[in-house]
Amino acid sequence: MEIGKLTNKDLNNLVMKHLQSKRKDVVLGSSVGEDCAAIDFGNEVCVLSTDPITGATENLGKLAVNICCNDIASSGAESVGLLLTLLCPPNTTNEEIELILRDASSEAEKLNVDIIGGHTERTSAVNRIVISGTALGRVQKEAFVRTGSAEPGDYIYMSKWAGLEGTGIIVGEKRPMLEEVLTSSQMIEAMSYLNHLSVIPESEIAMKNGVTAMHDVTEGGILGAVYEMCEASGLGCEIYHHNISVKEITEKMCDHYLINPLRLISSGVMLMTIPSSQAGGFERGMIEAEIEYAKIGIMTELQECILVYGENEMEEIREAIAPPEGDELYKVIE
Repeated sequence: MEIGKLTNKDLNNLVMKHLQSKRKDVVLGSSVGEDCAAIDFGNEVCVLSTDPITGATENLGKLAVNICCNDIASSGAESVGLLLTLLCPPNTTNEEIELILRDASSEAEKLNVDIIGGHTERTSAVNRIVISGTALGRVQKEAFVRTGSAEPGDYIYMSKWAGLEGTGIIVGEKRPMLEEVLTSSQMIEAMSYLNHLSVIPESEIAMKNGVTAMHDVTEGGILGAVYEMCEASGLGCEIYHHNISVKEITEKMCDHYLINPLRLISSGVMLMTIPSSQAGGFERGMIEAEIEYAKIGIMTELQECILVYGENEMEEIREAIAPPEGDELYKVIE
């Protein structure tokens, strides 16, 4: 069986059919493609999300904090608190545990979010450290954004570059094996990508410019996130391959491992759908904030997710975007 999160088909067949929301105060319950759940708290919505870190052994604290808070940001909410659960193999030292919590605390302070509880234990149930985080956020009810709220004709934007997180993880885990592929300066740059994990700044810019939907790009990469956003919205899209941002270092690394950078875990990248009438303001905001971005496609009424190759109609090749399956990371990191 594939390593990584369940396919959308398995999620629907094995999980979602058992999770119907029945309470009126549950604004948004479990749904494929949605980053968060939400509960009605009067004038505000309490937004919640949970995620584990299973594909990395380094930077666990930093990754856990950012990935959870990124999900909250995708709903337009502000993260308030985090719960962290740390499961450690029996031979884990006190120093290793403290390092993870120190890094998590430092990252949480940068994002103005408190670590308010959790659980830490040594257990033979795991053979390496697993950290799982649950984030809680708040947003005014009328400002709450769903992944499934995109509209036909909206432009699809991505921030930063595809494979951001996956590149940093793989280089960190496989550095000796990549010495003949990447220079030392390229490996340092690749590791620095993990300093760009937060999508809170671009979320805030999108919220000021009429964003209809946002989706944090995690397992399954940029194409997986596009598919999930379309499925959640009940719409289709056209994505222009040549517009998707990929760093040269990521391309070289992916060529070496024969993996697709567009299917590589990409925390730090946000998908955002913006009405065409407000695209100019959004782009100016991103430029002023010095955040890399690209307009990669458009939402369509037809329920087909299409990847378009070629920059003109004479050279155009169109292919269907397949549903997300196991992330490319797990072909490299076992």
